Amino acid sequence: MSKAFTKEDDDDGVETLPDLPQSPHPNYVTPEGLAALRDRLHKVRAELNEFRATKGDITTHLAVAVAERDIRFLEERIKRAVIVDPRAQPPGLIAFGATIEVIDEDGGTHSYRIVGEDESDPARGFITPFSPLARALIGAKVGDVVVWERPKVKITLEIAAVRFT
Repeated sequence: MSKAFTKEDDDDGVETLPDLPQSPHPNYVTPEGLAALRDRLHKVRAELNEFRATKGDITTHLAVAVAERDIRFLEERIKRAVIVDPRAQPPGLIAFGATIEVIDEDGGTHSYRIVGEDESDPARGFITPFSPLARALIGAKVGDVVVWERPKVKITLEIAAVRFT
């Protein structure tokens, strides 16, 4: 039979999973974000060592393949990291790493922090610099009014505070 029609496995019998896609955007990270990526990589490597130590069934083989794929992904994210120290940003002007307090049209206050894609957590107000909200905020300063264009509505936000921590 031709080699083209056989399944090639690694020496340990674990099939290689396809790589996870990388973002097309630059991988801007805060120093904390880079530390978190390195921490995740360390944990996945430790898990991989545990999985490899227990020769086992198909579930173990799948866990090894997933861990190997995740390691490749994290190594590439770290390799592509562009560290941006928020404290080095111009004071008062919204940029990567800023924590922004805004007041919406109804007088409600909200807090957002512009962080790298790996750090983003919209539920906590951590947004990527490529998000529509961050694009509306970047470059503004205290007192400015910006328009956040959402799919069905435009929201006006007044910048109440900008800080870099």
